[in-house]
Amino acid sequence: MTELRFNELRGEVVDYAIHRQERTFLPARDHCPLDPTRAGAPVTEIPFPSFEIAVFDNRFPAFESPHGAAEVVVYTDDHDASFASLPARRAQALMWVWRQRYTELGARDDIQYVYIFENRGVEVGVTLHHPHGQIYGYPFLPPIAEREHEADVRLGGCAPCTLLARELADRTRVVHETASTVTYVPHAARWAYEAHVVLREHRASLLDCEAGELADLAAALQGLARGYDALFDRPFPYVMAVHQAPTGGGPAIAGAGHLHVEFYPPLRTAEKLKYLAGSEQGAGTFISDTLPEDSAALLRAAIARAPMRGEGGS
Repeated sequence: MTELRFNELRGEVVDYAIHRQERTFLPARDHCPLDPTRAGAPVTEIPFPSFEIAVFDNRFPAFESPHGAAEVVVYTDDHDASFASLPARRAQALMWVWRQRYTELGARDDIQYVYIFENRGVEVGVTLHHPHGQIYGYPFLPPIAEREHEADVRLGGCAPCTLLARELADRTRVVHETASTVTYVPHAARWAYEAHVVLREHRASLLDCEAGELADLAAALQGLARGYDALFDRPFPYVMAVHQAPTGGGPAIAGAGHLHVEFYPPLRTAEKLKYLAGSEQGAGTFISDTLPEDSAALLRAAIARAPMRGEGGS
C-alpha cells in the first residue's frame, strides 16, 4: 500500500511507497527479471520464451488500484538492445502500445494523469538494464501537468504550440524535423542537452494522432536517442517523459495538453554530470553551464552523423 501526504511548504503531494525499498536492484546479467523465460533458466516476469513488447503491473508499484497504477513496458526480449536500436517497426508498435495504455488507464476513475516515461542509465537511477519504460497512473494531477496548464493560461493558448512557433521562427535551436514533428533544444533548457520532440499539429494526446504522425513520432524519438549516443560516443543516459492531456480533473483543465516528449539527459560532457544541488533543490532555480544554442549545434551534428539503425527487421 502507498500513502499520500501533502507538503504544505512546496504545495505538492509526496507518495510514500515503502515496499519499493525492496525492489530488484541491478541484478546479475543471467537473473534479469525482464528477460524472457527460457528453458533451464530462472523464471522471469515474462512467461514466454520470446516476445516483442510486454506490459505488466509493476511488482513494486509507486501507485496501485484503487489509487492509481504503475506498469512496466518492456521494449524487446533482447537484453542488450536499447530504444535507439529497436527496428523502426518495433518503435512504431511501441507508440500504439503507449496509446492503448493511455486509453485504458485514462478511463479509470482513480487515475487523473497517465505518465509514460523511460529512465535510461544508472546515472538517472535505473535499477534494471534491460530496455524498458514505465507508466504511472497518478490519482491526482502532478505539479508539472499543473504548470503546463498555467503556461497555457499565461500565454493565452496552447503553450507548446506557441513555443514551437517561436523555435521555428528562430531555428537556431532546432535539431531535427520530420513531416509531423520538430525536435529542438528549448530556449530556457535546464539540462545541457535537454530536447523536446513536439507534434507540429495540436494533438492533445496519442489518441488524437494519425498513423503517420505516430510513425513520425517514433522516428523522431529514435533519431534523437541515436544522436545522444553519437554525441559523446557512449550510451547516453536520459529521462524520456511523454507529456499529454490529463485524463481527469474537471473543467478547470478541459482542453489542456499538447502531446510532446521531453528528454532530460544529466551529462554535460562525456564524463561530467549535472547534479541537482543547492540552488536547484533548495531554491528551485537551475544553474546551467552551457548555452542552449551551443548545445543545439552539437546535438544537431550528432544526430546527422548517428548511424541509421532501427530500420526494418522484426
